[in-house]
Parts: sequence; C-alpha cells; structure tokens
Amino acid sequence: MKEIVCHTEDGFQLAAQTSGPADGKPLLLLQGQANSHVWWDPVRAHFDRQFRVVTFDYRGTGRSRGPIGKWTTAGFADDARSVLDCLGIPRTAVYGTSMGGRIAQVLAATAGERVTALVLACTTPGGPHSVPQAPEVQQELRAAGPEQRHEILRELFFSPSHVRGPEDSLVLGDDTMSAREQAAHRRTSAGHDAWDLLPQTTAPTLVLHGDDDRMNPTENATLLAERIPGARLEITAGGRHGFFIEFAEAVNPLVSAHISAHSHID
Repeated sequence: MKEIVCHTEDGFQLAAQTSGPADGKPLLLLQGQANSHVWWDPVRAHFDRQFRVVTFDYRGTGRSRGPIGKWTTAGFADDARSVLDCLGIPRTAVYGTSMGGRIAQVLAATAGERVTALVLACTTPGGPHSVPQAPEVQQELRAAGPEQRHEILRELFFSPSHVRGPEDSLVLGDDTMSAREQAAHRRTSAGHDAWDLLPQTTAPTLVLHGDDDRMNPTENATLLAERIPGARLEITAGGRHGFFIEFAEAVNPLVSAHISAHSHID
C-alpha cells in the first residue's frame, strides 16, 4: 500500500492510501465515524485483487490531523473529491459504510459525474425521515469507560457466533483521536440529512445492511433503497453493524459484482 499526502481547497493535509493494480477500476472506500483507513484492513485484500483501491484518513483521524472546524458529511465529500483530484482519478466506484455511507450519499448526489457505481452499507439518510438509534444504545455508549465502550461496540458490530480476532478492534474507533476530534465526528454524523439529495443519485446503487443492526436500524436501508432511483437492496441475516466484515465471504462478492457490472475507466 502506498500513502500520498493530498491537500484540500482550504489547505488541510489528508493522508490518502492506494493499493491494488494501478490499471484496475478505481474504488473509493469510505469508512465509519471516528475511524481511519485501517477500518478497511479486514476486507481490503479482497478488493485489491481486482480494483485500484483508494482510501483516506478523514480529518481528525490517522495521519490527517489539523484544525477542528465545522465538519460535515458534505465537507468530507468535498475532501473525497480533493483526494480523487490529487490522485488523478476522474471517475470511481464508491463503497461507503456507516458514516462513510453518509459521505458517499452526498458525493454521489452532488458529483454524480464522478461516481460510476455506489454501494451503501449499514448507513442512513439521516435527518427527521430516518429511523434513529435506540436511546438505550446511546445511553450505554455515553456512560461507558474506554474498555467497556469497546466491549459494547463489539456486541453492536458482531453477532454472538462471530469468532473474535485482533482485526475486530480496527473498526471500533481510532484511539489516537482527541476528545474534541471524536466529538466533531459525532456532530458530523448527527448533522447528516441527505433526504432531499437522494433522488438526484444517478449511479447504479446497491444498499446493504444486516437485519440485527442496533447501531443503525435496518429500516434505514429500506428508506435509502426506496429513495434512490433504481437502487437494489440486500439484507444479511444475522448481521449487525459490522456485517460487512463478519459475513465478508458473502458480502464482498456482492460488492465486487455490482462495481464490475457498472464501472468503467475513462
């Protein structure tokens, strides 16, 4: 994997990573809230075999550090465009999970000419039309200390039958983030509302979700699929918020097939 430093229009330095064949179809992966590119490590090798994979550390994560501003999913979508420009990629498939799915929604709706195919997993349209996380889940996470919080997150991400491994911790948050950076990411997710944008999506869209996701209720997948023209919905039985990792053997081929069917290199 190669890392490149890219600059946004406001001068923020973003750490971007590329892997896979240089002549492969581009695939931009967008991770969840308060996580760096390592979120994708458990599944990245699958996509590296076929695609030119691109990731970047969001502001406040990994090696993308700087001033904390009024961060939004629209702003992070602009950052994604800056990374694509930096790497000379005019068009790409986009696979976004959790908050990355929120960012992907904005990117696909506002810069549709740059998105060849779209995959949205364990995410939500946000705003008053979405189904919110249960209050008890929020209360548990707010009241928990660091170690207890990680244990709660593991239960929210993975089913009881999941065989735990060290890679599980890669999706449970970037421990190098400051409290202010974490709070800024929470505000970024909470402020997302793409309801009016979604019908503008022109990229062929696949919506994925687990049917046991308490972190982000499954009903939001149905809302997305109904709101995005021509979107296809696939629900994974027994899947929680990290279903795309736990059930990777089934989910990865769905993603690859969708991207391959609709992507092309300009």
